[in-house]
Amino acid sequence: MNRFDRITAILIQLQSRKVVKAQDLADRFEISLRTVYRDMNTLAEAGVPIIGEAGVGYSIMDGYRLPPVMFTKEEARTFITAEKLMEKFTDSSTRMHHQSAMFKIKSVLKSADKNLLENMEQHIEVIHQREAFNPTLNNTLEILLKGISERKVLRLQYSAFNTDDITSREIEPIGIYHEHNYWYVVAYCLLRDGYRNFRCDRMSKIELTETTFSKQHASLKEHLDSIPKLENLQLVVLRVKKQILRYIQEQKHYYGFVSEKKIGDDYEITFLSASLDGFARWYVMFAEFAVIVQPLNLTEFVKKRLNFVLDNLKDS
Repeated sequence: MNRFDRITAILIQLQSRKVVKAQDLADRFEISLRTVYRDMNTLAEAGVPIIGEAGVGYSIMDGYRLPPVMFTKEEARTFITAEKLMEKFTDSSTRMHHQSAMFKIKSVLKSADKNLLENMEQHIEVIHQREAFNPTLNNTLEILLKGISERKVLRLQYSAFNTDDITSREIEPIGIYHEHNYWYVVAYCLLRDGYRNFRCDRMSKIELTETTFSKQHASLKEHLDSIPKLENLQLVVLRVKKQILRYIQEQKHYYGFVSEKKIGDDYEITFLSASLDGFARWYVMFAEFAVIVQPLNLTEFVKKRLNFVLDNLKDS
């Protein structure tokens, strides 16, 4: 990136955030702090009202606005990819807001770039079959984000994983994240008096209340970093036939997947499991296509599961 493009990009970043640290700019553009300071002086000499505070960062005086931005072809193409992802991984209300924002972005594109986007739309698809949110609700994500930003308690009807019973909860949401095709919210549960993870597709009703948070919460990142790591994990190694591999690609991440390597026509897959009994239940599903390399006592858990199955068949 040449210096002109870098200074323009710095100006755009300054407009996009309240405060920008010099170190963040240095890391993004892979330049020294001294170069950052020179670029800031260049912007100030060009008439940009930059405010710099030692130990805090740089900001632009309120009211200053950069003229309409022209996007590169590469940047324009990413809009279509983002739009396709938003269509599949968010709720209908969020998709509508994103679509509205995209219309505004596309309005400043050159005609050639608009044609480029229209053509690219036919060549990108995201296949996602799971419902990330309860299909009866259309604004779950919007309400969650509103509760987080306004620090307001949310009231919801929730069905836990191990029961069909629906409970009423009041939560103080601190952040959301996407993992293994599901959206989760980390929140302080007033019913359980502690922090809990809630899977969004298990919410049958959600609403914003006027009640403000009862306490100050750490950020989502700080919360996730503070979760103690599982101890007493056991190493599990399987030798798996190639033909079954694609059927367990998604599920393996739920059972402590670490790595896999090809050995001849088979694959050796390594896991760190917190429960051999739970792992055995999953292993039974594809046991005819896999061999247990270690630990040997995993076979005892598998035999126990199979004996239960045989007993049930006898009773039936």
